[in-house]
Amino acid sequence: MLFTMLAGSLLSWAVFAQQPVLVSPQTADSLLRNVPAIQLLDVRTAGEFASGHLRNARNLDVRDPEFEKKLAQLDPKRPLVVYCLVGGRSAKAAETLAKAGFTLVYDMQGGFAKWSGSGMPIEEGATPPKGGMTLDEFTRLTAAGKPVLVDFYAKWCAPCQKMLPTVKKLEKEMASQVRIITLDYDQNRQLAQQLGIDSIPAFLMYKDGKVHWKTMGMVEEKEFRTQIKAVQ
Repeated sequence: MLFTMLAGSLLSWAVFAQQPVLVSPQTADSLLRNVPAIQLLDVRTAGEFASGHLRNARNLDVRDPEFEKKLAQLDPKRPLVVYCLVGGRSAKAAETLAKAGFTLVYDMQGGFAKWSGSGMPIEEGATPPKGGMTLDEFTRLTAAGKPVLVDFYAKWCAPCQKMLPTVKKLEKEMASQVRIITLDYDQNRQLAQQLGIDSIPAFLMYKDGKVHWKTMGMVEEKEFRTQIKAVQ
C-alpha cells in the first residue's frame, strides 16, 4: 500500500513536471517490480553492458551519434528508468529523453555502481572484465611498508581524466614517499564493490594495510600532499 502511494505520487509528479525524476536504486527497483510495462534503459557502452547490467535492460550508448535516432526503439508513452555507471551519462540521457517526448523518465542516481554495490541483483553478462585485481592481490599490495595511494578511475569519466595529470605529477615527484596506483573501474568493478566504492574518481590512502583516508570526486593537489605527509 505504501509503495502504491509512492509510485502513484512519482508518476503524477512526472506527468505534471514532464521532467526526469531522480530516484534511488531502491526506489528504481520498486518501480521496476511494481509498475506495469515500465522500460529499463542502460546508456553505458556495449562493453560495459556486456560485463554486467540490470536484468531486462536495453542498451543504447548515450554517446553514440545515433542515440536520439535509436530512441525510436522505445515507447515514449511508457514509463522508463534510465541508468549509467554512476549518474553522469544517465542525467544527459534523461534530459534527451524528456526533450524527445518521454514524459515518465526516472533517472537512477548512483547508477550501476550504487545498485550493484548495494547487493542488488544483476546479470553478469557473457564477457566479464579482464585484467582486474583480486581482493587478495590488493590486500598484499596495500600491506607494503610504503604508503599506497589508490586512484579508481575510468577512461570515459571526465572528472577522472581531469585528475590524472595531478595524480601523475604526484607519482613522479613523491615516489620516495608514496606508491601511487591507478585502477580502471571497469576492469576492477568487483574489487570496487568489495571496497565500498560506488562513485569515481575515488581515492584511498593505505598504510600497513589500513585505510587512513578515503574520498571521492575532485581533489586539490594540496590535499593530496597533506594526506601523504600525514601517513609518513
